[in-house]
Amino acid sequence: MRNYIIIFIGLLLCAFIIKDNYFTSPDNWPKPAYDFDRNPLTENKILLGRNLFYEPMLSKDYSVTCESCHSPFSAFTHIDHSLSHGIGDSIGSRNSPTLINLAWQKTFMWDGAINNLDMQALAPISHPDEMGSSINEVVDRLNLSQKYRSLFYKAFADSVATGEKTLKAISQFLLTLVSSESKYDSVMRKESVFTPKEARGYKIFKKNCSSCHTEPLFTNGKFTNNGLPIDTSLHDIGRVQITLDPSDSFKFKVPTLRNIEYSYPYMHDGRFKKLSQVIKHYTKGIQNSATLDPQLSKGLELSSAERVDLINFLLTLSDRKFVFNPEYQYPK
Repeated sequence: MRNYIIIFIGLLLCAFIIKDNYFTSPDNWPKPAYDFDRNPLTENKILLGRNLFYEPMLSKDYSVTCESCHSPFSAFTHIDHSLSHGIGDSIGSRNSPTLINLAWQKTFMWDGAINNLDMQALAPISHPDEMGSSINEVVDRLNLSQKYRSLFYKAFADSVATGEKTLKAISQFLLTLVSSESKYDSVMRKESVFTPKEARGYKIFKKNCSSCHTEPLFTNGKFTNNGLPIDTSLHDIGRVQITLDPSDSFKFKVPTLRNIEYSYPYMHDGRFKKLSQVIKHYTKGIQNSATLDPQLSKGLELSSAERVDLINFLLTLSDRKFVFNPEYQYPK
């Protein structure tokens, strides 16, 4: 009996180790918001989701994949244009957000229109300026594919694709996109040290930026009006379109600063191509309005040297291991 108990405990430990290999929550990070009990990660489901992420049949004309707007080499966003591009050379109204550390997020998209990662993929799939399809059309196509019938069988012990399985598989792949191996992280683990410029930049960051870009995720997950002048061609009024609460006018989700070196252009409309332009906005470009974040009412007072130091710190948030991880790239 004792031997059976030992074997049982050993199997449990192995199960936890395997699960940790699929998703690792770094030490001293907050508890993930995602409910893994409702969608337990498995190797085959992650593989299915990874294939779906790079699959053009998710779009109406087979021309667009998730990767089209979320390239792994740019921290899972795009860098060649300000606004997202979709089927038929259509142009969207916003810059695509990065797909980093999604397990810790409670809302998704710049305006928080989605509050469940398992439902997120529905938005781009059905948007007429993005993939222009529908989940029913996608499922019908997947069920005609021998490749996907095999992948679904391995993942779910059932070769028939459904909308729920498809969306949950995509979530599984997205949940593995954990970025926690930057120089900043190694300094926090006391494995390396900042240069003098980086150290000065970190102090500047903690004083001026950390209330919104909260460590270690470098976002507080909230929505704020950061004083951007209105783009009259887009006239995007932000979260108020979702909540219908006037106090949410011109508020957008605070993006993570992790891998910011790779994720330009910046802001919800991609108006800035350089970090120096972003910092210039916060020092000289704040536009006052009724919903402006009170912390920004006077702008940031930074000297030229302090701006350089701040950028030096922000570059320590680059995680090359994450950006160039072959396990996140097109499956071979």
